[in-house]
Amino acid sequence: MATKFEKEIARMRRIEGQARGIAKMMEEDRYCIDILQQMGAMEAALRAAKAKVLATHAGHCVEEAVASGDAVSQREKFTELVDLFTRTGR
Repeated sequence: MATKFEKEIARMRRIEGQARGIAKMMEEDRYCIDILQQMGAMEAALRAAKAKVLATHAGHCVEEAVASGDAVSQREKFTELVDLFTRTGR
């Protein structure tokens, strides 16, 4: 069954592999700068996946609420987005 998140699922599996690789580097007591560089790459990949999920939410869920004309649904989706930006801004 296809999902709108096919590419992001694959990306998350790569991130999972990166996390295992970083843990192995730490177990092997590798150079800290190398570990930090890999962590930065993993964070960048996670940010990209997060941005895609947010874009999908805005493009589908929020758009549907706006198109519905349902003020309660629109307010709910707007509140979700504000809460999300508030939490991720920390």
